Amino acid sequence: MKKYLAELVGTFVLTFLGCGAAVSLGCDTSSVAGTASVIGTAVAFGLAVVAMAYTIGGISGCHINPAITLGVFLSGKISAKDCGMYMIFQIIGAIIAAGALCALAGCDSGLGANALQKLGDTGAPITLTQGLLAEILLTMIFVLVVLGATSKTNGATNNLAGLAIGLSLILIHLVGIHYTGTSVNPARSIGPALLAGGDALNQLWIFIVGPFVGGALAAGIWKLISCDKCAE
Repeated sequence: MKKYLAELVGTFVLTFLGCGAAVSLGCDTSSVAGTASVIGTAVAFGLAVVAMAYTIGGISGCHINPAITLGVFLSGKISAKDCGMYMIFQIIGAIIAAGALCALAGCDSGLGANALQKLGDTGAPITLTQGLLAEILLTMIFVLVVLGATSKTNGATNNLAGLAIGLSLILIHLVGIHYTGTSVNPARSIGPALLAGGDALNQLWIFIVGPFVGGALAAGIWKLISCDKCAE
């Protein structure tokens, strides 16, 4: 149970700090955010992951993301029971975090929820296909980094896995915020969407299906390229 609670706490912190930064910096889903708010929000999500990796990594592995949990499960590193329980507690943690943000900033603040954005100065809306593709590709890259950085074949570099994962999440947010607000994490999307409503709730399926497909693809790619004896 402790590892499940650790996932709840970790996902709470990630959602509260990451989405909280989006709210505080004005990086919401109602308009194309400015450069400063995009960078600040991206850094907040990345640093939250780094902080939690070195806080609960030794307890649960610090997935704090159902897409990562799926990728780890498909890679044969956790059981089906743990996979399901991790996801449940991650979603609960995200919902609690969204509730805390709602109490602090009001549910009409957007809560850092995900939704399809508009492209640059043209104002052309991102299509469902574009948004889904962005979430699949970005999640695939992110989960692949997680699987590789935490692999036992990396030896001593495992000690830096949390940093590598956090930095990669910053890069992924810098790319994805202008398209979807960047989810790559179904729990992080579910919590705010349930309380924010509107487009975030109507489009929530994109931020569940996309990350799960991306996580599954990452697991498949990792199986193709991983090698226990390659570095010998």
